Amino acid sequence: MHDITGVYSISNRLYEVSNVEVGQHFYWRLGDFQVHAQVLITSWVVVAILLGLAVLATRDLKTVPATGQNFVEYVLEFIRDLTRTQIGEEEYRPWVPFIGTMFLFIFVSNWSGALFPWRVLELPNGELAAPTNDINTTVALALLTSIAYFYAGLHKKGLSYFGKYIQPTPVLLPINILEDFTKPLSLSFRLFGNILADELVVAVLISPVPLVIPIPMMFSGLFTSGIQALIFATLAAAYIGESMEGHH
Repeated sequence: MHDITGVYSISNRLYEVSNVEVGQHFYWRLGDFQVHAQVLITSWVVVAILLGLAVLATRDLKTVPATGQNFVEYVLEFIRDLTRTQIGEEEYRPWVPFIGTMFLFIFVSNWSGALFPWRVLELPNGELAAPTNDINTTVALALLTSIAYFYAGLHKKGLSYFGKYIQPTPVLLPINILEDFTKPLSLSFRLFGNILADELVVAVLISPVPLVIPIPMMFSGLFTSGIQALIFATLAAAYIGESMEGHH
């Protein structure tokens, strides 16, 4: 009886810990579910920007490209080369849309946090920020990457894909399994931590010196944001290529 009571008490404490929140958040209620509205709003803005730019750049394609078409072609070539370098010449083509979507969404999300005055828009609770400033977004992106590289390995090798967990020796089975759990963790926390830290630094410096320091810090944030998007996309492509090649 005491054991059951102890387990029940521990379960209650874990449930209470799971409900701890940092700061205030704005939620929408859909039936029995609560939806994190702040992330959805800013994510929709980012998606709208990407779709708008894509439509504007491709609505009048020409044999001799103009400035906008040149820029889009350069971005596509950059994403294609990044994917080909990490995955390989034979397998990279089906993965260009996935890696490109990841890179562009993270890139625009990060830049929106450095350029857009999200906090000017008032909400009943909490405040708006870049989508990648929320751990829910970065974890979702990391989990999508994990699903992608599992799918890539299984699609190419079938069930023999799981043989990699006992290579080069079955003794390493726990470590190889643990590695697949640490990949999404490192991807999500690296992106979240860097973007959150950048926005916090700018927010702190704006208070005492609203005009002088924030401008160079903003440029630094733009550079860091671009690098983080590149790192995430590069690692995602590398994991996919690794799963199909079967080597570390």
